[in-house]
Amino acid sequence: MAALVSSIVLGVVVLGVPFGYFYKKRPVGAPLSWGQAMVAATWAFFLMFWFYGVVPHQWLLLADNEWAWRPDRAWNGPADILTKLPFDMNYLIARDLIAVVIYLVIIGANVALFSKWQARGKDKPSTDVVRSSYGRPLVKG
Repeated sequence: MAALVSSIVLGVVVLGVPFGYFYKKRPVGAPLSWGQAMVAATWAFFLMFWFYGVVPHQWLLLADNEWAWRPDRAWNGPADILTKLPFDMNYLIARDLIAVVIYLVIIGANVALFSKWQARGKDKPSTDVVRSSYGRPLVKG
């Protein structure tokens, strides 16, 4: 359990500190030197390796070794609700489904952070609109 939690905490720290710093400090369109590009690429590769490789691996190790989630152990859910389904559910299937959820959360965060980074520095549209005395927006056409 400690390895899984430590891998998640380390990944969030390695992601959050540089991303938070450069998100505010780096101007949009500023040129990169070769060295800066290599450091950024190494950082991005490490984060992909860490979140897509190490974190799910630590989850699988925890479920297999410490919690002994094996295929011979039936998982019936709370109040034996899963016994009413037309298929059998065991702990190995639950382990793999949780691994899939981990991957889905990671890819969702990946897309969200990419879009946040790409949208940095863009001005939000102004909501100040000239209105008539009746409250309707005036549009020049």
